[in-house]
Amino acid sequence: MAAGAFGTIGAVLMKKKSGSGRKRREMAALENIWARPGMRVIFRAEVMPGRETSERTFRVVTLLPSGRVLLEGASGEHAEKEFERIRS
Repeated sequence: MAAGAFGTIGAVLMKKKSGSGRKRREMAALENIWARPGMRVIFRAEVMPGRETSERTFRVVTLLPSGRVLLEGASGEHAEKEFERIRS
């Protein structure tokens, strides 16, 4: 009988902790945004073949809720995988 009580208490505690984990994941997702307005991004060479890096570089105007971006001087929405990785 005591084992059942401990199991119930454990389940309740786990349920309470999972709610706060969701908030933590949401905050972490906000911190891990791949682009910000004003940031320069470079299209991968495979996307724009035959062009120099300077011709493939654009400035982010808007970050959309979907994670895609609108660029200055380029039409349409663009996804993270279309761009070169940021070198640090």
